[in-house]
Amino acid sequence: MEERQLMYEVQLGNVEALEELINKNNGLIWSIVKRFLGRGYEREDLYQIGCIGFIKSVKRFDLNFDYKLSTFAVPYIMGEIKKFFRDDGMIKVSRNIKELNIKINEIASEYFDETGEQITVKKLAQILNVSEENICIAIDAGRGVESINQEIYENGREEKIERVIGRVDEQSKIVDKLTINDMVENLSFRDKTIIKLRYFKEKTQTQVAKILGISQVQVSRIEKKILDQMKEKMVG
Repeated sequence: MEERQLMYEVQLGNVEALEELINKNNGLIWSIVKRFLGRGYEREDLYQIGCIGFIKSVKRFDLNFDYKLSTFAVPYIMGEIKKFFRDDGMIKVSRNIKELNIKINEIASEYFDETGEQITVKKLAQILNVSEENICIAIDAGRGVESINQEIYENGREEKIERVIGRVDEQSKIVDKLTINDMVENLSFRDKTIIKLRYFKEKTQTQVAKILGISQVQVSRIEKKILDQMKEKMVG
């Protein structure tokens, strides 16, 4: 049975169609589950939670819209797993990373008060005598886990990214927002920082370059590559 027919049957309450649809999308569900392994939970438990998110996406999928189930389902699967972690209170961050994050915040705040500028990752690494990678890990860990339903976009900034990557389909705007959220949150620390500074904080490429300690040309090249990749994923 074709995927859309299966979704139609699922929305009518057909349990067998649901089982078949889950089996067809096992690879997608597992690919997301694997991102959350190593946090003290069994693989199968996380898979079952991912399946709950997948089922929610199927039941909320509008068959009148022409977009892929996989694109629509990803934020729901990730959101269900993140919600489980958040509600369970078991996001595990080592004490050393927590302490490093506190030091980073203190130094960054003092630096900004003294200079009026954001401190770079490179400078933080030099001051604290730790690797830039560990600085990034500590900063990222300090953000915690956000619910997929949490509104993180303000003042139309998600639309700004949509325009840049070329999406104009108004009917699928909600899907675009969820998908963009997911893609941005799963970028590397550097790439995520560039996108958030450029499109959420509205910094210029020159300002971003100064914050990250790289050249404006590098920022421009990296930004273009990220947006091209996002566009490819959204229209692929």
